[in-house]
Amino acid sequence: MSSRVVCDECTRADLFRAVAGQGLPAIEAGMPMPAGTGLTRRGFVARSIGLALTVYGAGRLGIFDEGIAAAASAPQQPILVTVFLQGGADALTLLSPQADPLYRKLRPNLAVSGGTPFAEDASLSWHPALAPLAQLHGEGKVSVLPAVGYDHPDQSHFTSRHFWEVGATDTRLLTGWLGRYLDVAGTKDNPLQGLSLTGSLQPALATAKVPVAAIDGPGEYDFWTPGVWGEVQDRMLDAIGLLGRVGGDDAAMRTAASVTAQAATLRKQLAPFAGDKIPAPAVPYPTGDSFPQRLQGLAAMISAGLPLRCVALEATGEYDTHASQVSALGPALQTTAASLYAFQRDLEARGVADRVLTLVWTEFGRRAKENGSGGTDHGAAGTGFLIGTHAAGTQVGEFPGLAGGLDEDGNLKATSDFRGVYAALLEQWLSFDAERILPHAKSFARPTLVK
Repeated sequence: MSSRVVCDECTRADLFRAVAGQGLPAIEAGMPMPAGTGLTRRGFVARSIGLALTVYGAGRLGIFDEGIAAAASAPQQPILVTVFLQGGADALTLLSPQADPLYRKLRPNLAVSGGTPFAEDASLSWHPALAPLAQLHGEGKVSVLPAVGYDHPDQSHFTSRHFWEVGATDTRLLTGWLGRYLDVAGTKDNPLQGLSLTGSLQPALATAKVPVAAIDGPGEYDFWTPGVWGEVQDRMLDAIGLLGRVGGDDAAMRTAASVTAQAATLRKQLAPFAGDKIPAPAVPYPTGDSFPQRLQGLAAMISAGLPLRCVALEATGEYDTHASQVSALGPALQTTAASLYAFQRDLEARGVADRVLTLVWTEFGRRAKENGSGGTDHGAAGTGFLIGTHAAGTQVGEFPGLAGGLDEDGNLKATSDFRGVYAALLEQWLSFDAERILPHAKSFARPTLVK
């Protein structure tokens, strides 16, 4: 991946979230506390046994064996996958207004050339690296949001990302929008209902009442027992799993038993994915990067019937392109688009595509005018995509144009609100009343996102 310049605030915004649930370092006055701060964490780690799974909210769990089994055998739920483009992906690169005469005036060095024309707006063209998404869009499987954001945009990574994660322009909220959905629609004995495939809690999944899990990937869920392996290790872990049936009146003992039962149950469920055992995908994925590997594992988990409901990942690359934008974005977009395309084709080949929608989002776009360092500065409206066989496959909100569509700071104005997008996904995909989850949900128009 090409090197580039990232602002310090973008780095801090990610680092704070990397320790969410364990307490935070001091942050600057006025910055919101990331969702998930203070959430009870149980890591299932002891001196003699290590397990590469983190469950958040484990202190509230019931008996897992029965709960997980019930969830896995229940009617299959729709799954919402969210993919974050970290750092503020440039909307005017992803979909470039090449037909607008102001475009090359504002970007004499960064203007994109070529790419597939965007069928719903003749002024726009897909970035050449996004050709796989353009193909899916041509099949009616991608809804495109060319200018999505919110009113009175905040150009801070920390604050804008927080708004998107909690589903409101409220710096005080400490639960994620999907976490609040799971608090109401989920259960207390199924951590896989909310899965962060990044190894740490994704704040959009931060709950207050039910558990969610974080793993690096389905093949990374494993135990480590010094000096023990093979059949002996399997028998030992089976015996440890039986400790989960221990009851009693002591609350701490019940919690420990629940945690043990959960670890044992997930070990058995994810055994087919351990190490290099992940079933071969139906289509090839890009290699050499964790993002396509995680999507490949996720497709296998969905196909295996594991009780997933909401899944969060981060895409390849970081998109805070203050400098060297051309060399930074091309490889990141190519791997991201090819991975999303492979994931969709894999789901289709496995016969589970009708259960999955994938939302691709970023905290904001970039300024329309290039800077003096071969990059662009923080902007306002960004670009989003909704991918899946049940995606409406149409444009959501118009592209406002450069002549009248820039605000007083020279940033692209939003023509659709992310809170309306969330409300539509809750109601049209997850069949849930958005007003129970999103503050002031009544005030946001719901675009048609699902067919």
